[in-house]
Amino acid sequence: MLRGRLRGRLLGPGDSGYDEARKVWNGMFDRRPAAIALVQGAVDDPRLPTSSVDLAIMVDVYHEFSEPQKMLRGLRAALKPGGRLVLLEYRKEDPQVPIRFEHKMSVAEARLELEAEGFLFSRLDDRLPRQHIMIFSKN
Repeated sequence: MLRGRLRGRLLGPGDSGYDEARKVWNGMFDRRPAAIALVQGAVDDPRLPTSSVDLAIMVDVYHEFSEPQKMLRGLRAALKPGGRLVLLEYRKEDPQVPIRFEHKMSVAEARLELEAEGFLFSRLDDRLPRQHIMIFSKN
């Protein structure tokens, strides 16, 4: 059972934060998740059980990691076979995006870092005006 395997809070319909998380999920994928879990990791460890995650979504956070390679290794281990990692990051390539430069990330930078840790770039979704939606899978 999922509740016994995660060290975070499992969200279900009616829980605070579930609707917001579901909007992100449903805006990108045409399926409704059975459960959404919020788990607080450490700076170098996502604290997720091995092969326990179908989809990990990180919104405007990857560029903040102080130890991104360690975090990526932990996330990759946590993904189930066929699991996906989705990054939403502000577009570094667009000088019109009104956010500090160090808070932006290019697709090339993301690919370089994630592919070095064994992720496979699946696709880029540019439906958002200021952010890239970059989808990677476990290789």
